[in-house]
Amino acid sequence: MFDIDRVYNSQNDRIWAVDRSEADIKGGTRQKRKFSQKIMVWLGVCSKGVSPLMIFENGTVDHDRYIKEVLPIALKFGNDMFGNDWTFQQDGARPHTHAKSQEWCAKHFPSFIDKDH
Repeated sequence: MFDIDRVYNSQNDRIWAVDRSEADIKGGTRQKRKFSQKIMVWLGVCSKGVSPLMIFENGTVDHDRYIKEVLPIALKFGNDMFGNDWTFQQDGARPHTHAKSQEWCAKHFPSFIDKDH
């Protein structure tokens, strides 16, 4: 998850100006949204390359979305890179450890490191 509205730290950002109106012209007034915008991305990496980048602009990724949108891309990428001799490993994010995601991985990947190992 990436925060599009970077964290504003008044101690790190400085604008030198004669007065407030000049500072505003130079960008001194900061507009901050009430709720910062975030974007979620997914990317697979291995010794032979990097998978296509997936960008999720709307909402978060639950296990259903992970199974439908991410895992098929990971499977295709792995098969294209290694054929049928490779192992899929993921971190402990909730969509990854969900029982349905674990089942999908065990059924489709040539080899898979489950959440308990």
